[in-house]
Amino acid sequence: MLWVICASSLAIPVNWRPQLPTWERTFQLMGRVLAISSYVAFGHVGLAAVVPALQAMHHQVIAVPTVVLSNHYGYPHVGDCGVSANNMVAILNGLRNNGWLNEIDAVITGYLPSTDHVAIIAEEIDLLRVTTPELRYLCDPVLGDDPEGLYVSKALADAVCEELLPIADIMTPNRFELSWLTDTEVSGPDDAALAIRDHKGRLVVATSIPAGDGLIANCLSGTEHQSRIVTRHHDAVPHGTGDLFAALLLGHLLAGRDTADALARATVGIRTVIEASLGAEELRLVDTIQDAIAAETAGVTST
Repeated sequence: MLWVICASSLAIPVNWRPQLPTWERTFQLMGRVLAISSYVAFGHVGLAAVVPALQAMHHQVIAVPTVVLSNHYGYPHVGDCGVSANNMVAILNGLRNNGWLNEIDAVITGYLPSTDHVAIIAEEIDLLRVTTPELRYLCDPVLGDDPEGLYVSKALADAVCEELLPIADIMTPNRFELSWLTDTEVSGPDDAALAIRDHKGRLVVATSIPAGDGLIANCLSGTEHQSRIVTRHHDAVPHGTGDLFAALLLGHLLAGRDTADALARATVGIRTVIEASLGAEELRLVDTIQDAIAAETAGVTST
């Protein structure tokens, strides 16, 4: 059945303003974010997770795709439309020439398909910091995962490590990526704390760290302190949780949360989405994003 929706005129008082729920009123400090990652037509990975999460938190998002896919590679068939490095430069130049990159508060990057894309992003960060020195850059180093290991070329992984991580203010590696990037064995929260403590002056959040019987931890190391939050581990979780976690973390930081509070809220938020998505092919993001943002952190253990 085809549904056709027609707009009709409604009489709305001139002075009418929508009443926001209480939790929404906490997000009046809105940031402008440049998000660069993969995009899928179906599902919620890459930009399809990052953009709706940040927008739901009242941040403005400018999204630049590094590749356009029909869906992620966990399905039997994938339609792939590459975005060359030159095409990405053209998109960024168009945005800049229209003045839309003049007041960027943060940049978040995820999957990058080539070393050329890495070099372009490093140059872009330098350009943005000329006019906005306080710009925050969150690098989600999408290099691999357990149990597959590295799923990009070593040359690309090396480029991310050498060109992007040194200029990032915030990094969100998973257990495998942290181990690979630091060339250390990471089998638990204590190992993760040791691996990330040398990144002084930056905020590093290591995700999905094994923490004992049926548990995983998100471990934070920043300029202020180290902390970790332990939560339940679930098997067969839909793709996109890393992208969503990075977006929630950045969104809470831009909303003025301190690092420990932002970590707690992002962890509880991603747990809310995961538990609602168990058994589903994709994250049930549309149904749960508001609950994820508003989730209370009472009962969350931070050490």
